Amino acid sequence: MEQRYSKAETLALRRKHIGPSCKVFFAKDPLKIVRAQGQYMFDEKGEKYLDCINNVAHVGHSHPYVAKAAIKQMELLNTNSRFLHDNLVQYAQRLTATLPEKLSVCYFVNSGSEANDLALRLSRQYRGHQDVITLENAYHGHLTSLIDISPYKFNQLGKDSKKEFVHVAPSPDIYRGKYREDHPDPASAYAEEVKKIIEETQKNGRKIAAFIAESMQSCGGQVIPPVGYFQKVAEYVHAAGGVFIADEVQVGFGRVGKHFWAFQLQGEDFVPDIVTMGKPIGNGHPMSCVVTTREIAESFGASGLEYFNTFGGNPVSCAIGLAVLDVIEKEDLQGNATYVGNYLLELLAEQKEKHPLVGDIRGVGLFIGVDLVKDQQTRAPATAEALHLIYKLKEHKILLSADGPHRNILKFKPPMCFTMEDAKHVVETIDALLTEMEVAIGMKTQNDASTNAQCKIEMTEGSSQPEGASESINHMNGAVCRQENGLYSKKCSVPSQRIRT
Repeated sequence: MEQRYSKAETLALRRKHIGPSCKVFFAKDPLKIVRAQGQYMFDEKGEKYLDCINNVAHVGHSHPYVAKAAIKQMELLNTNSRFLHDNLVQYAQRLTATLPEKLSVCYFVNSGSEANDLALRLSRQYRGHQDVITLENAYHGHLTSLIDISPYKFNQLGKDSKKEFVHVAPSPDIYRGKYREDHPDPASAYAEEVKKIIEETQKNGRKIAAFIAESMQSCGGQVIPPVGYFQKVAEYVHAAGGVFIADEVQVGFGRVGKHFWAFQLQGEDFVPDIVTMGKPIGNGHPMSCVVTTREIAESFGASGLEYFNTFGGNPVSCAIGLAVLDVIEKEDLQGNATYVGNYLLELLAEQKEKHPLVGDIRGVGLFIGVDLVKDQQTRAPATAEALHLIYKLKEHKILLSADGPHRNILKFKPPMCFTMEDAKHVVETIDALLTEMEVAIGMKTQNDASTNAQCKIEMTEGSSQPEGASESINHMNGAVCRQENGLYSKKCSVPSQRIRT
């Protein structure tokens, strides 16, 4: 493709006209991406990169069905939601059909941040309470109201940056958190921490409006809450007059495979009061949504203030949203997330056994984290090693990122069309690079590296299709432990605990 500017010119113009706080991937040598298709992105030279991180292009970059739906509606009409239009009500009907029955009222907005901001307004209007409980390392958006409840961001501003109305509960991380895999009931233990916060808040004369959490923490380090945690937290929050907000901006729309929404991993007995969604909802088109109960929506309306959003729920956005739902269903992308995700987890579990740099593998569907450590016993985060690995993968035309509070966790959240071949290619490349790194820093000898290489050849020659395509594999330490629906199954070699490493 012919380019208006060279890469150097584009970079110079960006530095001149775009705010310096707007960062780029791979700052030492940023990529200039000019087109994308499916799970691949292409630079100005035509080089193809495998995209392992872009959960916004949910059904695949530049999906023709989605693009055609957008163009068709754009040529016909685009206006605001004060006019009646079938796309708006049809999309609301389709979207709420994927949720539990009581979640039936939609507010369409334009970004995940806007959705979470509106969710806070709904929760505060509902009972007149103001305080919010959030999680360690949480990130919920870039608006001022959301920076206030995002420790991932406000901790960077200094020790006095936390507002009085914000209360931070421990992240329910059973690998690095306060209660780990050897605890008999981490879900209850973490929920009790929330209960203590509520009690302390009430003693100080304050009232809880909401507890907000990503159904699985993304920026916080690919953390999957133990099953039962949300139910217990919701019980305590409701007793205090607050509501439970499930932030599905990063992880919704079938990414976890078996379920359409990640909060459903907690079980059928858990239903949040408000669900926010964004990123994958429009496959790259800026749109988002807040879904809540009729009771909370009517309370919001009773304030006397009209809620109007110029672009939220416009006919083009709704046409795109409908097309995304169509593609997820027609191409069985939930099934693909389960099948390919399980295969990727199995391959990564093998790396846990081979490489001292790999401390933990955790994930479900196509949402997976690889926790890199300097020492498997102390679990000291391998931050520099993670950054080095990310840059080396880029040299091999694979795009991956590192995140978490220590920036040591490799994040897999690719487009949902990611394939078995993609998974195998990525893990084989990671295997080779980890071996190279471990030899260089003295964690592994050349003999160990040669043995690993030989094993890799034998495994490749004798490999077959992975088993357990209907299962999810979550938090592997030692033996691979299969889980069904987030609960340990009888097949699991460690029925109630993970082995401490």
